[in-house]
Amino acid sequence: MATRILVVDDDRGVAEMLRRNLAYEGFAVDVASDGRAALHQVRDRQPDAIVLDRMLPGLDGLEVLRRLRAAGDATPILMLTARDAIDDRVAGLETGADDYLVKPFAFRELLARIHALLRRRQGDAHEVLRFADLALDTGTRQAERAGQTVELSTTEYELLAYFMRHPNQVLTRDQLMERVWGFDFDGESNVLEVYVGYLRRKLEEGSQPRLIQTVRGAGYVLRGDPQRP
Repeated sequence: MATRILVVDDDRGVAEMLRRNLAYEGFAVDVASDGRAALHQVRDRQPDAIVLDRMLPGLDGLEVLRRLRAAGDATPILMLTARDAIDDRVAGLETGADDYLVKPFAFRELLARIHALLRRRQGDAHEVLRFADLALDTGTRQAERAGQTVELSTTEYELLAYFMRHPNQVLTRDQLMERVWGFDFDGESNVLEVYVGYLRRKLEEGSQPRLIQTVRGAGYVLRGDPQRP
């Protein structure tokens, strides 16, 4: 069965270009031109990934994203936008997007990012990674801290899994970016710092000791001598 991609864009030219080129690459492609239609499409024909324009009539892309994540939908989402300011990109990522691409873009780059998102979703063989009082099930992609479930987005899962496969090892920014995002962001992007912050808030809920620690000038480490946040 072909991998299904939902394209959500009110620009008919962009939507048709993506539909045609993604279909040529072997994907089954659905198209929605507004936010409400996108939510109906996700409900009726669950996609494997979503290409979501930020600027949509009615419900904009951020609101569509919020509603999907609030409903527990973890489908990988690549957000498209004509806005290239750092704050705009961070807003999309903070809302739950897994990746962000600024218009105009090259189709080859969009295709590479979709493939990267799909590879990440496939995951590894089912196992349970453990560190201190933290457990991560690679089959269900759910984490537990001190017996309490921690819900993770696709990107949060990938980042935490990489930390847990390399405990007590200082991981550089470049290592983490390459492994989790699969490509280089520009030097001004703080997407890694944003997602480390997400993980810390979730893992430290209830004043749990900090496990993901900053090593100044070097990177981050999942350390066995937890500190209070």
